[in-house]
Amino acid sequence: MTETVVTSASKEVVLGFDRPFCIIGERLNPTNRPKFMAELAAGDYSRVERDCIRQVEAGAHMLDVNAGVPLADEPKILAECIQLVQSLTDLPICIDSSIIDALQAGLEVYQGKALVNSVTGEDESLERVLPLVAKYDASVVAISNDETGISEDPEVRYAVAKKIAERAEDHGISRDRVVVDPLVMPIGAMGTAGRQAFAIVRKLREELGVNTTCGASNVSFGLPNRHMLNSYFLAMASAAGMTSAIMNPLHEEELTGIMAADVLNANDLNCTRWIKKFREPAAEGASEGAGRRNREGRRRRSA
Repeated sequence: MTETVVTSASKEVVLGFDRPFCIIGERLNPTNRPKFMAELAAGDYSRVERDCIRQVEAGAHMLDVNAGVPLADEPKILAECIQLVQSLTDLPICIDSSIIDALQAGLEVYQGKALVNSVTGEDESLERVLPLVAKYDASVVAISNDETGISEDPEVRYAVAKKIAERAEDHGISRDRVVVDPLVMPIGAMGTAGRQAFAIVRKLREELGVNTTCGASNVSFGLPNRHMLNSYFLAMASAAGMTSAIMNPLHEEELTGIMAADVLNANDLNCTRWIKKFREPAAEGASEGAGRRNREGRRRRSA
């Protein structure tokens, strides 16, 4: 089975079909967060520190770090954010940027083998990003779109993913270092988006043999009760073969869906993590009362 290994200086996270689902925390990203953008542009990284710690405490396995701030020095900001995050946690990092100079700056300071987010099927993207991934012995998120855009046909998106994986191999990047994002569409706009996602994830697992990820919240965009819908989507996607998601670990519904999927997919041995999280604590004094009853019973039997 394919295993994608992403490391920090001291910790290893493995994505794989027989591994627990990998939660990649999305909160270190200023996209659509004007206040966060302004803070980063001003050199204020206090929110980075807070969101990093909160996601670690919530149970994230890896953290996505993005510094996309218009008109700011993205390479500098991204590198400083990565250094700050690595001073706060030993979780591996997914380095997220569409700017090649920012990816370069982030990879230069990163301690470990990162996951690079991302490369598309466009030839220009392939020839700029893949040599960088190879140079730093990183893994890469492969986005299933190319010069023609995002196809509604899952077969076309599969073909783009296959092209990226093959081109990666030409650069010495083995198949296990390619994590495909099949591009989950909003179910409110495309009624078959869920079915399409499950079909392509299954095909990517069975035929291409690669690990997969997605932006989990995309599927519920524009709908009410989004976190509940996301949780069911994640559980079903995991059953189809998805092995990770870029998501907000602060929402309990999504985490519960993933934990349930790990149990039902036999990736939580003996239900250990599920029991640890959800077993009700013993009532106060229950252990003492049980012990007293046992002692009294032994005395009666001996009499």
